[in-house]
Amino acid sequence: LACLCERNNVVVEHWAHLERLHFTNRLGNKALYRTNLPAERKPPRFEFQLARRMFKIGGLDPELIREGVIAYSCVLLWIALSAGVILFNKYILSEYGFPYPVALTLIHMGFCSFVAVLVVRVFQLIPSNNMDTDVYYKAVVPIGALYAVTLWLGNTAYLYISVSFIQMLKALMPVAVFTSGTLMGTETFSTNTLINMLVVTIGVMIASYGEINFVLVGVAVQLASIASESTRLTLVQILLQRRGLKLNPFTTMYYISPACFVFLTVPFVFLEAPRMAADMNLKFEFWVIGLNACMALALNLAVFLLIGKTSALSMNVAGVVKDWLLIGLSVWLFDAPVSSLSLEGYLVAFAGVCYYNYTKLRASAPKEDPKDAPTKPKEVELLVEEGRTGGK
Repeated sequence: LACLCERNNVVVEHWAHLERLHFTNRLGNKALYRTNLPAERKPPRFEFQLARRMFKIGGLDPELIREGVIAYSCVLLWIALSAGVILFNKYILSEYGFPYPVALTLIHMGFCSFVAVLVVRVFQLIPSNNMDTDVYYKAVVPIGALYAVTLWLGNTAYLYISVSFIQMLKALMPVAVFTSGTLMGTETFSTNTLINMLVVTIGVMIASYGEINFVLVGVAVQLASIASESTRLTLVQILLQRRGLKLNPFTTMYYISPACFVFLTVPFVFLEAPRMAADMNLKFEFWVIGLNACMALALNLAVFLLIGKTSALSMNVAGVVKDWLLIGLSVWLFDAPVSSLSLEGYLVAFAGVCYYNYTKLRASAPKEDPKDAPTKPKEVELLVEEGRTGGK
């Protein structure tokens, strides 16, 4: 693609011509080309430079290899931390002796808020958005409230059902996002997408029917968590993207974690604090709970790295790998058997989710005239994509 030398007098009239032009720069000179295309019609500069280095004389560019290693390391780190936090939460809530999901989530949010304030406000390592009070209360506070409900209910589900079954239920996330997005105007209704969502729903219903340790309360709590998360993701698009606010994971923690902490104090004071005070068997070891909070913080840092090094496609693929990894680890670590019928149902739902992600990625691909497409902050867009795939 890149060995187009000035001495060949090649003028590219259409980018499709690049696929048919192959020249060898035998002298090792810097590859040059001339084009009559307008600047806005050119492919992304990074992608073209990447292709140029891939076809560089003498094999792959060491810099390209280094960037690839860094990118895939970030993906693997996110998968490991995301799966690790979920399994660690399950262990603490159902095995360790600390069955208080609100208290655990409250500790996470308090720790993340503390670190975010240090990084953004005290040491100023990452600039804040200087958000005014009106925008904060109208845009951030509702998202923080829904995030508190999502985390509270999501962690509560670990008390009743297995991690593997929870991951199967999370396949309904695209269905919930499509439903809430259609109702709020961020998604366009189409019959094809509706059929796709019905396939996913039927697959999850089959998986639920085949679940050996089916607990209705746990399923209801997890479905409520999914509904809350889908509403939150829709509000992120409405309240943040349309305002052009760019929030990376650190500034997200800085603005949303304190609001989430405040909302979580209400159920903690009225539901869990009296029970914890009367619980003679309560187990709380600082190093265990502290390590769990540090892993939750590290997961946010991994998201920060992942957004900077990869794309929405990588986020979707990583989410798929993580889901299957969690199902296998849940069976192995917590002796949570999975029936063949559940796996078959999940495979149906999984195929539907993969097709949905494929259609979303195709729809978000650059069109012929990118000027007509609305711009989205990359950080917010990828955070939404992570949520669509059940990333956290």
